[in-house]
Amino acid sequence: MPLASGKIVRDAWERGYAVPAFSVHSTDMIDAVLEEAQLLEAPVLLQIGQRVIRNGQMPYLVAHITQVAVACAIPVCIHLDHCHEVSQIVQSLHVGVTSCMIDSSSLPFEQNVAITKQVVELCHFVDIPVEGELGTITGVEDDVSVAEGAAAFTDPVVAAQYVARTGVDSLAIAIGSAHGMYKSEPKLDLERLAAIREAVSVPLVLHGGSGIPIAAIHAAIRLGIAKINFDTELRIAFVAGLQEAAERYADDPFSVLQLAKERLRATVCEKIGFCEAAHKAL
Repeated sequence: MPLASGKIVRDAWERGYAVPAFSVHSTDMIDAVLEEAQLLEAPVLLQIGQRVIRNGQMPYLVAHITQVAVACAIPVCIHLDHCHEVSQIVQSLHVGVTSCMIDSSSLPFEQNVAITKQVVELCHFVDIPVEGELGTITGVEDDVSVAEGAAAFTDPVVAAQYVARTGVDSLAIAIGSAHGMYKSEPKLDLERLAAIREAVSVPLVLHGGSGIPIAAIHAAIRLGIAKINFDTELRIAFVAGLQEAAERYADDPFSVLQLAKERLRATVCEKIGFCEAAHKAL
């Protein structure tokens, strides 16, 4: 089917599940994610992050997703993740992304509002939804790096002001998750999440989904989380599969890639289950 837009996040919000958002870094990762998502009939967002863009791969990966999505019977959205520059938003729209995130969360509130509003006006002109961010979480993802102790949890009152003034379609919030793998079990502030849900009328997004226990994920979904980002666990699974396969198939690149994709598909399957997204394809 044709590419879906990020509006599938609102569908998930209304139907009580979360769309898994998988960061992809190669065509093989894209194929593996889509193979598993189709098997489970799950809508997915394939995220193009700053690591991909730094390495000049955005046009090629977007083109590959666009080509293979036509043969998919599930909604597939291409999402620009953690963008900091309006110029990059424009570039991504030109190459064909169908959802954008503008991350100005590290800036003072008024600057965050001004930049986000500009991006919303630009993207809405071509009917592309926008994810904004308020608050910061620890850890490292692509070029996003926040030291422990420097995180700022999202304030429900400020969140209401931000959504009203910017017009964002979804909101990434900071409630105790972190980019990367966790050193100890994360403690999501579910009381804060409930208050944010009461304060705003848009779907909520949880970044740093790798490593959060399933019980915490399900509790967050019940309180309005409708998109969950996964990156680190995917890269770990794929690279571990390559390492394992390289020892087993020293001169067979096809078998090496097949095993790496199998290891990645197992992780994707688990995360789709976490998000309760199986059999939710429209």
